[in-house]
Amino acid sequence: MRGSGAARSAVALVGRMVNDVVSFVVFTILDLLDVTLCLVYKLVDYAMESEWKPCYCSSSPKDMITSSGKILVSESGGSKVVRLSSTKLQLEDISDTLYSRPSLVSEVSRTTVRELRRIKMERHGSRRPAAAARSGGGVRSASPNTTTFTINSPIIHLLQGKIGGDKSYPVPRWSDCDCPTCTSWNSRDSLFVHAEVPKDGGLAEEDVLFIHGFISSSAFWTETVFPNFSEETRARYRLIAVDLLGFGRSPKPADSLYTLREHVEMIERSVLERYKVRSFHIVAHSLGSILALALAVKYPDAVRSLTLLAPPYFPVPKGEKGTQFVLRRVAPRRVWPPIAFGASVACWYEHISRTVCLLVCKNHRFWELAFKFVTRNRIRTFLMDGFFCHTHNAAWHTLHNIICGSAGKIDGYLDAVREKLSCDVTVIHGRDDELLAISCSYDVQCKIPRAHVKVVDNKDHITIVVGRQKAFARELEEIWRNSRR
Repeated sequence: MRGSGAARSAVALVGRMVNDVVSFVVFTILDLLDVTLCLVYKLVDYAMESEWKPCYCSSSPKDMITSSGKILVSESGGSKVVRLSSTKLQLEDISDTLYSRPSLVSEVSRTTVRELRRIKMERHGSRRPAAAARSGGGVRSASPNTTTFTINSPIIHLLQGKIGGDKSYPVPRWSDCDCPTCTSWNSRDSLFVHAEVPKDGGLAEEDVLFIHGFISSSAFWTETVFPNFSEETRARYRLIAVDLLGFGRSPKPADSLYTLREHVEMIERSVLERYKVRSFHIVAHSLGSILALALAVKYPDAVRSLTLLAPPYFPVPKGEKGTQFVLRRVAPRRVWPPIAFGASVACWYEHISRTVCLLVCKNHRFWELAFKFVTRNRIRTFLMDGFFCHTHNAAWHTLHNIICGSAGKIDGYLDAVREKLSCDVTVIHGRDDELLAISCSYDVQCKIPRAHVKVVDNKDHITIVVGRQKAFARELEEIWRNSRR
């Protein structure tokens, strides 16, 4: 037994070493490829749209940019210092991971130098100097009415459109699809909402809001769980599933930064106000869990129950910068497992991600037809539909500004749920989830002791719902029944 255990440990160690080496080579190549694609897209954008389009990896300086007298930009060591007052856009909503993503080689070099310094100081009996105090999101207060934020020039171009200078028209870019489904972005008034009301025409006693995860849509719920609810549930509840801003059949504005604030405000306008929701249950998956917590904190007296599936919560160690820490946890730049590789490419490489959207999303009608022909599988097809219906701008900003950018906020949300909300909190996680570890759910329970954590064996990030929809529907019905007691 000891011999076999030692052999397995040795094999695991070798496997990790191989994964590390291959990952270093692959992601170093991807670093170079992304730089090359940056130049290619600048040339093609200019040829197709007659103007240079900013990206987050460029850093061309400008002495000063003004917009309606509300933004002052000055050069400071190659970056920009922005002073902003009285505007709807809150700079703390913008994650620094959008424009601060060091290459793997430079990161390994800095880590090695840091470790050598630590060893040297330990040998000399010196204490490591305390890190300079930094704010979680890179924002520091300059005065009661002014915020100072250090960024590079591409974000300034995006901020200008948001602050109120030139009007930005929701025209799709050449690399985005312009089919009727995708051009739903021509209307920015509200999100696409799928609502099921009692069939007998009666009034629902309670409402349930379903929020999908990253690169998904309301079909994640309507094609799986909704058909499996009992007649009693259908007669009692109004079931509401929403396509988030930038995904599915919802608007995909080209000038949006897809911040947490924008996502929440669109849900408020499209669901809570439009359907006159007064109290409601929330069911959310993955990235949607962050939006669910933000809504729960904003409407503490209205939430009846909170069900979170695989929430992306990573307690940030003291001294670490939250946004960068979460980026490395969600996207560890490893080739194995495949889902971690996909997340790493999506998070770290702006132009490779855009290329994927160009090849897949712009041509989604062809891929949808081919996929349906090959698989003959309706469940797998609707998952692909959700993946196809987004743009690079929506996916890139949502990923960074919601998952990474919420690193400094989610602790406060969990504290508020623990202290200000009395609703039941249920957290469900698949034991085989390779994207978000089970520890994420247990860490939520540490912040909210009354939260009930259920781990489902042999299920991963997607099959926690897909494939066990009947069982999941029964679990939700039980949660809602308990909330009435």
